[in-house]
Amino acid sequence: MRIGVDYTAAVNQRAGIGRFVRELVAALLEADEDNHYMLLLPPGQKVPCPSGAESRHLPFSPRLMTIFWHRLGLPLPAELFTGALDLFHSPDFVLPPLRNTRAIVTVHDLSFMVLPQCAAPGLVRYLNRVVPRSIERATLVLADSVSTMKDLASLLGVPEAKVAVVPGGVGSQFHPVTEEDTLAAIRRRYNLDGPFILGVGTLEPRKNWEGLVEAFHRLRREMNIPHRLVVAGGKGWLWEGIFRRVAELGLEEEITFLGFVPEADLPPLLSLADVFAYPSLYEGFGLPPLEAMACGTPVVASNVSSLPEVLGEAALLVAPGDTLSLAEALYQVLSEEKQRHSLSEKGRAQAARFTWEAAAQKMITQYRRLAQER
Repeated sequence: MRIGVDYTAAVNQRAGIGRFVRELVAALLEADEDNHYMLLLPPGQKVPCPSGAESRHLPFSPRLMTIFWHRLGLPLPAELFTGALDLFHSPDFVLPPLRNTRAIVTVHDLSFMVLPQCAAPGLVRYLNRVVPRSIERATLVLADSVSTMKDLASLLGVPEAKVAVVPGGVGSQFHPVTEEDTLAAIRRRYNLDGPFILGVGTLEPRKNWEGLVEAFHRLRREMNIPHRLVVAGGKGWLWEGIFRRVAELGLEEEITFLGFVPEADLPPLLSLADVFAYPSLYEGFGLPPLEAMACGTPVVASNVSSLPEVLGEAALLVAPGDTLSLAEALYQVLSEEKQRHSLSEKGRAQAARFTWEAAAQKMITQYRRLAQER
């Protein structure tokens, strides 16, 4: 088959869905010897294409194409740019216009419906308009987790027969880093003296960084821990309240915001942390805590949405709105060596269940299923 893939998120988004798409497509191209892939890119962008793949370019930026396709409704099918296709896969929520090509759309989560207050109003309106249309037009909808599949059914009435679950994976680069020179270099690069609690994710309300800041305040003031809180992630949207809360609690000298951290620095950074905190209000999958587990770092995370499904019994799970329980769970890991060792061992075993190679094989199975049905 000739399979078109919208690769624009992989090029334009450094973290989150962009990394998800890059990893999945790389594993697909490595594993699939039967199908030919056409990667649709923004204008002027280049990516190395191995055997079995080639790239095509949009005539205008993805932002302009979004306006043409979804605001103005211009009939510019993707096949104009890719050539004839047997399947088209959009791994980032929204399908472009197509002629008669069978379509697959990946919906990573429905946070714009579950927690609309946690995103920019314009983005919420856009997604509420175009995502249901894309799902309706799609032959198959992919979800990252059973949790998201259930949300698709309950919130948008998507029948289970139309949805398949293809979870994410953990790259082989995520493993415990023990080389002293590497760890020392990361400490110098990010000015990380002493022990610390780590969180990784975009600075935006859904990640619940304000809740983590409040829990950390309890840890420092009531439980007298020596740790700093370190947060790695670029500024997303509606992030001002995070820094405002830090200032209100007088924690400016005790919390470090690193900004976006390159992927190569994440394994040693995760390996250095005494505990990884992920108090998110809602997740469609949750890559960062799995990657922390793969590095042997014990994890404390939320007990909502996909996180219990993905993390299993290998993490301490607490209600994200309960900052006292979050503080107590973090303190338990920091103060009890046996607990810390147990979570580290369980976490590595849990993370090993999720690989991009396995995700690619599940993806190929869905491609073949659609080919057979046709």
